[in-house]
Amino acid sequence: MIRIFDARQTVHAPARELHNGSWSDYAETPARADAIAASLGETSPARDFGIAPISAVHDGEYLGFLERAHAEWRAAGREGDAIGYAWPVVGRRPLKLDRIDAALGRFSFDAATPIAQGTWQGAYWSAQTALTALDDMLAQNSSRAFALCRPPGHHAGADYCGGYCYLNNAAIVAEEATARGDGPVAILDIDYHHGNGTQDIFYDRGDIFFASIHADPATDFPFYWGHADECGAGDGRGATLNLPLSRGCDLDGYRPALDTALKAIADWGARFLVVSFGADIHADDPISHFALQTGDFRALGARIGEVGLPSLIVMEGGYAVDALGANVKRFLDGIGG
Repeated sequence: MIRIFDARQTVHAPARELHNGSWSDYAETPARADAIAASLGETSPARDFGIAPISAVHDGEYLGFLERAHAEWRAAGREGDAIGYAWPVVGRRPLKLDRIDAALGRFSFDAATPIAQGTWQGAYWSAQTALTALDDMLAQNSSRAFALCRPPGHHAGADYCGGYCYLNNAAIVAEEATARGDGPVAILDIDYHHGNGTQDIFYDRGDIFFASIHADPATDFPFYWGHADECGAGDGRGATLNLPLSRGCDLDGYRPALDTALKAIADWGARFLVVSFGADIHADDPISHFALQTGDFRALGARIGEVGLPSLIVMEGGYAVDALGANVKRFLDGIGG
């Protein structure tokens, strides 16, 4: 299996986040990537495919904001990482507001996703990691690749960051694979949290299918997306499938949802699969509430592999650092057959 990891991603290292009403150490640390990389053996670094495939998914103003936000925060006399505190509740008018505080509210949706000095570089190379994995798959006619992306991406929309995510790696490679003629592409999101950014990006499009298995947003972040009745709009109606599950779900409870998602992907006619893989479905994850065990990850990977589609696995969440390497390795062993 192709394995891509680039250490330039680890320069993204915010110090803290606002969580449940108090400041906490930032959960999405470079140690996550180090733990996974240590379990993989040999990996290849990312190559630079430039900004064009990123711009195919993300708004230009948003990308400019990400690149300059930390410098503007410091220029305003602030210390530490840039983090918002005011957000528009419903509508977002296209106002030209120069103050960094206003820009943070415009281009983000939570207080858990600071922009640090190395955030743009880390997110950029995270996206390039996914693009390199895709390019190697297509060039080598390989059926499997793993992109060790960090920071993760599936909460990032076309013009906003949130949920530790800045650039939507899964959406970027799905769009690129489609542009290269390797579609129809389906995205299967199996992170504990709903991939709201991915859903938003493709919600009114019928050319990329999005299926997500996640904690019920009635109880868990991101709350406002991922409910079962969200199925797409316009040309995309029927190309979104949400399968929310209750807290405490174990492998027996997870399997039927996975079977439903995989059947929908097959029925839709996908020829290429992008897997947004979150290891935060593990029982010991500190910010999640499913009950899957390390041994279960191989079974999940094997079931996805049975579909027989070329599959690019993009790393999303997973915060039980001590178990993270083993969980990822078991999943890759399963999907690799």
